[in-house]
Amino acid sequence: MGLLSKTNLLLLPVLCCFCLNLTVAIDTIRSSQSINDSEYIISKGSVFKLGFFSPENSTNRYLGIWYNNISVFTVIWVANREKPLKDSSGVLTISEDGNLVVLNGQAEILWSSNVSNSVTNSSATLGDFGNLVLRVDTTGLVLWESFQHPSDTIVSRMKLSTSSKKDQRLQLTSWKSPSDPSIGSFSSGIDPPTIPEAFVWKEGRPYWRSGPWNGQVFIGMPNWNPGYYTGFTFIDDTNGTVFETFTGLDMLHLSKIVLDWQGNVVHTYWDDGKEDWEVVHKNPEDECDVYGTCGAFGSCDLLSSPICRCLRGFEPKIIKEWNRGNWTSGCVRRTPLQCERMNNSIEEGKADGFLKLEMIKVPDFAELALDVNIEDCRKQCLENCSCVAYGYYTGIGCLSWSGNLIDLRHFTVGGSDIYIRLANLEFEEERNSRVIIPITVTIGVIAIASTAFFFWRWMAKKKRAMKSKSNESLLFDSLNDVKLQDLPIFDLEELAKATNNFDMANKLGQGGFGPVYRGKLHNGQEIAVKRLCRASGQGLEEFLNEVALITKLQHRNLVRLLGCCIEGEEKMLIYEYMPNKSLDAIVFVVICLLNMQCEGCFQRNQMSLALACYY
Repeated sequence: MGLLSKTNLLLLPVLCCFCLNLTVAIDTIRSSQSINDSEYIISKGSVFKLGFFSPENSTNRYLGIWYNNISVFTVIWVANREKPLKDSSGVLTISEDGNLVVLNGQAEILWSSNVSNSVTNSSATLGDFGNLVLRVDTTGLVLWESFQHPSDTIVSRMKLSTSSKKDQRLQLTSWKSPSDPSIGSFSSGIDPPTIPEAFVWKEGRPYWRSGPWNGQVFIGMPNWNPGYYTGFTFIDDTNGTVFETFTGLDMLHLSKIVLDWQGNVVHTYWDDGKEDWEVVHKNPEDECDVYGTCGAFGSCDLLSSPICRCLRGFEPKIIKEWNRGNWTSGCVRRTPLQCERMNNSIEEGKADGFLKLEMIKVPDFAELALDVNIEDCRKQCLENCSCVAYGYYTGIGCLSWSGNLIDLRHFTVGGSDIYIRLANLEFEEERNSRVIIPITVTIGVIAIASTAFFFWRWMAKKKRAMKSKSNESLLFDSLNDVKLQDLPIFDLEELAKATNNFDMANKLGQGGFGPVYRGKLHNGQEIAVKRLCRASGQGLEEFLNEVALITKLQHRNLVRLLGCCIEGEEKMLIYEYMPNKSLDAIVFVVICLLNMQCEGCFQRNQMSLALACYY
C-alpha cells in the first residue's frame, strides 16, 4: 500500500502536465498538442504571445499574435481573418498532414497553413520577433511561417517583397475597421522590382507612394529619418524578387509599421515613459501626398491656392473641371515638341529644351538606364521623342519618363530635381517675358512717378489758389484799412498794351517786389508798372506795405501812386514815370563824390554808369 502510494505520487506531476496540456508558458506546439481558447504560447524571451482574442467592441474570436509585455493590447498578426469564431470553442492544433489549423466546436477548419507537402511530424514555434514558424521535426525544414503571410503590421526582421513573377507580391492588408480584422480596402507593399518604391493601393489602384529608394531613403519622402531605420534595406535575390526589411529601433523590437483601416502607413515605437505608442511619421501626410491628386502633368503644392497647377508649358485638359477643383483630368501640352511636329509634317522649328524643376517628388513609372552618366542621361532623353523628362539621382542613376507624368508634387524642404522636356517656343516666351517684365515695371514706375508728380503739382496749385484767395481777402482788408476806396483801378489788358505785353525791352529793373516796366497809356501818359512776382514769398507783403506807405506819405518830392491792378493772381502798382531813374542811383553818385576814397568810383565804367543814372 505504501509502495503504491509512493508510485502514485511520482506519477502525479506527469499526469498534471498532461491534463493541463499547454497552460504552462511554452513557445512551441507539437503534433500531439493543441491550444484551446483560454490557452496560449509565449516566445522564449516573453516578447510575443499567441492565442485567441476579441478585438475592441467585438465578441468574435480570432487566433492572433500580440505583444506580451506592454500595457496596450497590440495585435500584429491574425490567422482566421475571414472566418471568425462566434464563441470560445476555437482550437489551434496540427493536423495529421502536418498543417496548422484552427477548428471550431464542430471540428470544422476555419483556417489552415495550407502546406501542400504532407508530413507526419511537425511543430510550430513562436519566436521573439513575432514569427510563428512551422517546421518538420526530423529535419528542421521550414514548411510555413507567419512572416510570409502578414496581416496589417510589419515588425522588425519581417520582409515585404515583390517579384517580376505574377502573383508573388508579399504585402500588408488593412483591417476592415478597428473592430474587424477581415481584409479591408487597402494593401501596401513594394513595386516595381527594378526601382523599388513603397506603395499603398486602394482596391487595387495606387493611393500613395514613397518615391524611388536610393539606398538610404525614399526620395519622395523628405521627412524620412534614416536614424529610425538603421537596418532598412532592400535585398535582390537575383531571381527577380526584391525584399524590403528593417531591424527596428531597439533590441526589444518594440517598433512597427501598420497599414491602418483608413489607408495610412503609420510607423510607431513604444515609449516606456508614456506607456503608449509614439508616431514617428504617417503617410499620406496631406492631400498632396495622395496619389495623382493633380492628374497628368499637374503638380501639387500645399502653399498654393488652389493646390494644383499645370507644369509650365501645359494647360488644363478640361478647364471647367479644373476651375471647379476637380484636377484628376490633368493637363496637356500647349506647344508640340519638335519631333512631334516633324512626324506630323509641320514646320520643324528649333530643338526642344529642358526645364529644371527643383524640390519635386519625382513622378511614377520611371525607367532606369544602366551605366549612364548625367550627360548621357540628358542626351538619351533628347534623342528619344517619347521621353518627356529625365533626372539623375545619387544611389539610383539615370531615370527617364515617357507618356504622362503622374503624381508630381512640390516640397518646401527636400525633394529632387527633374528636367521636363518643352518646345523651344516655351523658352522664347520666357526670354521675352524677361525683357517685357523689366520694361513693364519701368513704365509702371514712370507712370506712378508721373502721376504722383502731377498730383503734387495739382495740390500745390490748389494750395496756391487757396492762398491767393486768402491773400486777396487780406489785400482788400488792408486796402480798406488804409482807406483807398478812391484809388484808381487799372485793367490788366490796358497795362499789357501799355507795356507791349510786359516786353523785356520795357523792363526798368527788378526788386524784391518784382519787375518794373515802363509803359504808355492810351492818353500818352508815361507810367511805371510794378508787377508782383508770383514766385516771391514777400511780394504780397511788400505790395501792401508800399500801398499803405505811399498813400499816407504823398509829397511833391516823392513819386506819386497813380493806381493799382488786381485781377486773378496778378497784382500791380502803377506809378508816374521818373525819367532820371530812381533816387538810389543819384545817392550812389553823391556818395562816390563825397567819399575820400572815391577814385574807384571814377573808373571809366562806373563814371559812365553814374552819369547815365544822373542824367
